[in-house]
Amino acid sequence: MVHANIGGAARGNWLKNSPGYQFLLVFLLSLNFGIVFFDRQALNALMPFVQPELGLSQTQIGLLAGGLSFSWAIAAFFVGKLSDSLGKRKVLLILATIAFSLCSFLSGLATSFLFLFAARLLMGAAEGGVMPISHAMVASEVDPKRRGLAQGVAQNLGSNLLGSFLAPVVLVAFATAFSWREAFYLAAVPGLISAALIWFLLKEPEPMAAEEAAAGGAAAEADISIMDALKVRNMWICVVVGVLMVAHFVTTWAFMPLYLTEVKGLDPSTMSWIMGTLGIAAAIYSFSIAGLSDIIGRKPVMVALPFLSVIGPLGAMYVDGSVMLLAAVFFVGWAVNGVFPIFMATIPSETFSQRHHATVLGLAMGSCEVLGGVFGPPIGGMLNDAFGMESFLWMLIVLGVLSGFVAMGLKETAPAVLARRGQAGAA
Repeated sequence: MVHANIGGAARGNWLKNSPGYQFLLVFLLSLNFGIVFFDRQALNALMPFVQPELGLSQTQIGLLAGGLSFSWAIAAFFVGKLSDSLGKRKVLLILATIAFSLCSFLSGLATSFLFLFAARLLMGAAEGGVMPISHAMVASEVDPKRRGLAQGVAQNLGSNLLGSFLAPVVLVAFATAFSWREAFYLAAVPGLISAALIWFLLKEPEPMAAEEAAAGGAAAEADISIMDALKVRNMWICVVVGVLMVAHFVTTWAFMPLYLTEVKGLDPSTMSWIMGTLGIAAAIYSFSIAGLSDIIGRKPVMVALPFLSVIGPLGAMYVDGSVMLLAAVFFVGWAVNGVFPIFMATIPSETFSQRHHATVLGLAMGSCEVLGGVFGPPIGGMLNDAFGMESFLWMLIVLGVLSGFVAMGLKETAPAVLARRGQAGAA
């Protein structure tokens, strides 16, 4: 039987942590995940420099992005479980941070597609476990009254500001002044600094006592299976929308920098600032869209924003002459990024009982990455090779429209909206 979410647990390590420590924890985890995305986005931003030297085809560019997503998703499943089993979240987080930093350095040594592909696979394996461990640390160490905001900041703020905004601007400037290899070496440094800060400033979360784990009778019932979860309408809709939208996100970043330089004729510096617009937009929308969904409901934003996203690829094709107008179109179209926390975490957690959250959140995040992130970019690359560089833009439009239609089947879960309707619990 599937139960409605009944709210956060009353117990946890957060009772022993001062507000100052809780703020420090969230800040460092957000910074660390921002560095993860800085390294992940580095190849996308540097592709106009890398492609001609290594002679990469569009299909190979797609495989590089998809390969990282595949190893990322696999690591997210297994490293998260390993941290639960060992109870050593801080140690595993530090090891993962050092590992992905070294993989960035390795990317700079690449002399062929296969070398670079292997380096990106290793990077995905190192980075994949960072977010599950970070979410687990926030869940146990931060006051439940601020847990939603804390997890949103940990996942979205640093990743968008550092990975989506700062990475293209800084790395392209560095590659222009020196070379793309030196830019990858530069990208490796922040992770090592972040690992040191986590080591010295954060403490290892204490394992939850058995009596706390069993509070509320949660241990008395078995966890639901993945197939049981997928029988719930909101769950399978979140998975389908997630697959489509993650494919949209990863494909955009895999090919848009190259499209702007090769087809639109922009210089690398201008391209980097336009792509940086997406990072600023995502940082703003990650909070504003979530707040809006608290007021008007999850379903309206989940339906409307994928349809709005089509103006981004349309702008890329048809806006000529004005860089500022193109950046403004990208900014508006990228509002769709604000729904990512909603379908990955908010709706699943509001649809299921708290004791099932680990299963359903892992299902939502993992399936999005392993299906959308792995298959989206290679398909976009093959379409580009076969029909021209604009093909991936039409693919983005199709993904956005399909997501909007699928989201129409959601059942509303926002507590404020349900209260106005006189409903006691989630769908």
